[in-house]
Amino acid sequence: MPRMSATRLLVTAAIAFSIAACSGEGGGEAAPAAKEAPPVLKERHDNFEAIGDAFKAVRGELEKDTPDFALIATKASDINARAQKIEGHFPTGTSVDDGYDTEALATIWQKPEEFKAANQKLVDESAKLVSLAGGTDKAAVGAQAMAMGGACKGCHDQFRLDDKK
Repeated sequence: MPRMSATRLLVTAAIAFSIAACSGEGGGEAAPAAKEAPPVLKERHDNFEAIGDAFKAVRGELEKDTPDFALIATKASDINARAQKIEGHFPTGTSVDDGYDTEALATIWQKPEEFKAANQKLVDESAKLVSLAGGTDKAAVGAQAMAMGGACKGCHDQFRLDDKK
């Protein structure tokens, strides 16, 4: 019988060790805790998604023979208001290089004046679109929508991760 007890003891120890290893307890190093994303990451993502949706609506209206200029003005106003929030959505330590699932490049913090200028360009171009949409000149509104889109692209080219390469 003593031999059976020793076998039972070894089996029990092996099971306990296996359970501990699977749960991350005992023996080995614990896996590092995942960084919890600060709420500002979701806020800025949602803000940019809304800007993109509003811009798509503007472009959609401009494809029509008779665009709804009031809708364009409303969407441009939304873009303008959201553009004014952008700078506050980028606290230090929230880039892709900091280990977060984001498209924000560290260049934002390395070149803060350039980032601020790029953001201001979007604020200015969207304000111009609001103003022009009050009229009915489709060509002028279309040209300004292109200028606003250029402001978006200019910022993306410098400060946003292009994960589609």
